[in-house]
Amino acid sequence: MASLQLSSHFLGTNTTKHNSISISNSYSQTPFTRLFSRKKFMSCSMSMNGCEGDFKTPLGTIETRTMAAILSPTAATERLISAVSELKSQLPPLSSGVVRIQVPIDQQIEAIDWLQAQDESQPRCFFSRRSDVGRPDLLLDLASENGNGGSSNRDLVSVAGIGSAVFFRDLDPFSHDDWRSIRRFLSSSSPLIRAYGGMRFDPNGKISVEWEPFGAFYFAVPQVEFNEFGGSSMLAATLAWDDELSWTLEDAIEALEETMLQVSSVVMRLRRESLGVSVLSKNHVPTKGAYYPAVEKALAIIKQKSSSLSKVVLARNSRIITDTDIDPIAWLAQLQSEGHDAYQFCLQPPGAPAFIGNTPERLFQRNQLGVCSEALAATRPRSASTARDMEIERDLLTSPKDDLEFSIVRENIREKLNSICDKVVVKPQKTVRKLARVQHLYSQLAGKLRREDDEFDILAALHPTPAVCGLPAEEARLLIKEIESFDRGMYAGPIGFFGGEESEFAVGIRSALVEKGLGALIYAGTGIVAGSNPASEWNELDLKISQFTKSIEYEATTTTTLQTIN
Repeated sequence: MASLQLSSHFLGTNTTKHNSISISNSYSQTPFTRLFSRKKFMSCSMSMNGCEGDFKTPLGTIETRTMAAILSPTAATERLISAVSELKSQLPPLSSGVVRIQVPIDQQIEAIDWLQAQDESQPRCFFSRRSDVGRPDLLLDLASENGNGGSSNRDLVSVAGIGSAVFFRDLDPFSHDDWRSIRRFLSSSSPLIRAYGGMRFDPNGKISVEWEPFGAFYFAVPQVEFNEFGGSSMLAATLAWDDELSWTLEDAIEALEETMLQVSSVVMRLRRESLGVSVLSKNHVPTKGAYYPAVEKALAIIKQKSSSLSKVVLARNSRIITDTDIDPIAWLAQLQSEGHDAYQFCLQPPGAPAFIGNTPERLFQRNQLGVCSEALAATRPRSASTARDMEIERDLLTSPKDDLEFSIVRENIREKLNSICDKVVVKPQKTVRKLARVQHLYSQLAGKLRREDDEFDILAALHPTPAVCGLPAEEARLLIKEIESFDRGMYAGPIGFFGGEESEFAVGIRSALVEKGLGALIYAGTGIVAGSNPASEWNELDLKISQFTKSIEYEATTTTTLQTIN
């Protein structure tokens, strides 16, 4: 269980909650945060905070009602509004519950296009699974060994949501009690009722102003949700209530009806060529002049015989100011067009900036008792020349420095999975995973949990991985805290969903925080091990943020739409 103790700083064990918040003075002087601090902080007041409920008391009902299939989003929206209204006379007088009403749509519509059409003042979330075509499915192999077929929702591509039927947020680190509070609203019999959200990289660290609305963690079950499947779609509405939290069934229905009236059924397909903005300024924290000495300092500590540190990940944020506001959903759609081999996500609590990302890295996926993770480390650019690209791949596979960095990550994850699983399979031991702009060393790891209730222990064991923090984790965290002069927030934290049947989390890297009138903060990090070179690491940071900056470095035409979907 040593690996669990290493991660104890990153997830909470103390169940006593408080309302204080720690704001770092060192983060409060940037133009981004000075402007943000003048905005009135908005709490999640449109529903109930499930963390305040009694997780030991089961809900009165958790159910899903499926309507007849509809041909278009417009017809589905009308049918859903009618069904929500009918609930007033249909539901029994229970003191608590969750009900999802879903309307299948007989055409595949991209969830991100639906989200773009919705009122941007609503809390928003988006989660798109990556394509794993061509890689072994270790979870499916485990399910087959155990005599079941795995998840019934394997063809779910993307989910977009607005509003919150119930949310979960606190300023203290995510604890086992918080996990039980979320699980109280979930059931394997309603597998698409899910809580989407994320956690800070270091929940005990000081919170800067721009990250304040996210708390130490934030999850929400959307009020209105659009599911994109392979070949079809689905529009759904969810209401949750608990009289003990002073949020009655009548309150939930009224709030949902108000949200449904704002839902747009006119879905526009986005152009993904440009955002129509130009960069006015770009500043890095740290600057190149500060970053080089930071890397040298880390290398000096790694080389010390008395130090146990073998790797530390040093990050950078790049603040860009643009001539007009960046639309975070349009930006995400653009990332999605070249990121089929990555997760895309958007998380935006009420009154908060939008945290978006295009991350290639899975933290874990749970399907019943099966759990899968992966090691991803070391970076090289791609080349348009096939011959040159293969040459770069060979260099990556044979580099001693990169093999060291990758092996640290893989063996640490293997050790952590061994602490919570009966057996762990590693397949392959090492290969190259090619993305649109970069390529990494890669391996999959999977195991069988001893109990389904061990899901919280997956997070406690796996976050943070050496790929985003270092090894040992606590030594690396302390050095990061000493060296980095900005708040990572949810950058490099777990981003994903909890569900009754399955859960899945990505690592929130290759990400940006976008706020109206303030431009964006783009985050990236590199692993420092023996043999690292400051100049190469700085170039790697530029390479990693290039997917965000490529579309807004130059003057571009305004984003338009191609087609209306009725």
